[in-house]
Amino acid sequence: MRYDPRMVQPMREELTTLGFEEVLTPDAVDEAVKSDGVVMVVVNSVCGCAAGKARPGVRLAVQHDRIPNKLITVFAGMEMEATDRVRSYFSGYPPSSPQIGLLKGGQVVYLMERQDIEGRDANAIADKLVEAFDEHCTKAV
Repeated sequence: MRYDPRMVQPMREELTTLGFEEVLTPDAVDEAVKSDGVVMVVVNSVCGCAAGKARPGVRLAVQHDRIPNKLITVFAGMEMEATDRVRSYFSGYPPSSPQIGLLKGGQVVYLMERQDIEGRDANAIADKLVEAFDEHCTKAV
């Protein structure tokens, strides 16, 4: 399903204003994932119940004093090929929207799936992400 870009733009901006780079093609995904250190990948979504909590949770988490080296995002339902490529790095996990992953050397070191997001508020999501940052990230802000 493709969505009206005007409807999606504010949801994109919730992440891009935080410094997330939109990766719009499979090649851009591959290039970003090859970056040194830990790469945070957010599969964004229009889903109000989960993504509406995930984006604010991410916003809180990236204010932590230790964060991933690179922040990237794709939008499920919009950049289909880029989203498929991101999900190919989430091997062993079923596709879901939203998803929040930490990759190191192209391998998943942490993944928060939709089922881990639903039923939590933004603070609880941020707390789980901060735990993962503390475990896997070295970039001090």
